[in-house]
Amino acid sequence: MPKRVKPLTDTKVRTAKPQHKEYKLFDGEGLFLLITPTGGKLWNFKYRFDKKEKKLALGSYPEISLLDARRKRDDARRLLANDVDPGAVRKAQKQAKVEETETFEVIAREWHEKFKQKWVDGYADKLMRRLERNVFPWIGSKPIKDLKAPELLAFLRRIESRGALELAHRIRNVCGQIFRYAVATGRAERDPSSDLRGALTPVKTIHMAAITDPVKVGELLRAIDAYQGSFVVQCALKFAPLTFVRPGELRHAEWSEIDFEKAEWNIPGHKMKMDQPHLVPLSSQAIEILTALKPLTGEGRYLFPSERSSDRSMSNNAILAALRRMGYTKEEMSGHGFRAMARTILDEVLQVRPDLIEHQLAHAVRDPLGRAYNRTQHLNERRKMMQTWADYLDGLKEGAKVLPFKAKEA
Repeated sequence: MPKRVKPLTDTKVRTAKPQHKEYKLFDGEGLFLLITPTGGKLWNFKYRFDKKEKKLALGSYPEISLLDARRKRDDARRLLANDVDPGAVRKAQKQAKVEETETFEVIAREWHEKFKQKWVDGYADKLMRRLERNVFPWIGSKPIKDLKAPELLAFLRRIESRGALELAHRIRNVCGQIFRYAVATGRAERDPSSDLRGALTPVKTIHMAAITDPVKVGELLRAIDAYQGSFVVQCALKFAPLTFVRPGELRHAEWSEIDFEKAEWNIPGHKMKMDQPHLVPLSSQAIEILTALKPLTGEGRYLFPSERSSDRSMSNNAILAALRRMGYTKEEMSGHGFRAMARTILDEVLQVRPDLIEHQLAHAVRDPLGRAYNRTQHLNERRKMMQTWADYLDGLKEGAKVLPFKAKEA
């Protein structure tokens, strides 16, 4: 006959003192109070299920009173009477709560909040609007750990059906960043967006208008020198061919990124298309432009701020509008065209090594072993290239004799 347990009283529970070792006070029918050496009082329910002894934690005293603990025990005993393991029910309930708080939308907003301070003006809001319109309605409420590639492809196909092919690729990349953040923080096991490589409709490459004829380049540079508009815009126009960065990287350049002593512009990875930091060696001509510009905009954040507010960068249309004002149509020259100008002439006229050009363009360049070059790779050679390029542009501007395009050796 099993030993009868005398039920606990509120007084006995309240006055129970810690001892050198933990001990238990039993209330009957599997309920007991564990007293720890540090004074903790923990309710537990001991039971057997499937021929195994198990224990279910019911909470701590005084948050859970003796009456509360008995009710929890009785609830667990009713489950056992129906051949249901109360421990398994507790685990399922916890998992359901986790899934409610670890949906794709919850994780995406957490990721967005964590990294938005690093993004350029306006990008954070634009990105969230894209997610709210194109992603959250379809997968936002689903647990991020359960999402598979076909579910991602389904909503990306919707975007493609609108003709927004480039947007579909951009959103796939953003989803990949969110999934990788979830993996890193223990809320997902892998990034299913990586399985979609090759599944989306390719985007046709649109070649931006560019001037690559050296004689016409000289004419453009003289037109920039004679530009009668904003001095800040004129400085941006002069700086663009010397650095040949992407238009967005130029517009969002910050004074904190410029090292006058080393003659370097260090662009952080979050501003770059490839998400990798980029180093731009600055020629003496580039430093001269920045030195002249600094008294005007150096107290603010951006090299080339908006005319309306020094807290915002120059608009995307500022360079384009200046080019049109100088008489260059969209079929002749674009803000992106300074990159094609440099790439073509450095390669075909000045015969610079292609890997140095590609590296300075911040394109993916790999060594013979397939490893990506780091941001300081071949820095001395790139410094010489950038100065040679700046000197060459000065010669074109002054109307010097133009070197002919050289044929590549077979």
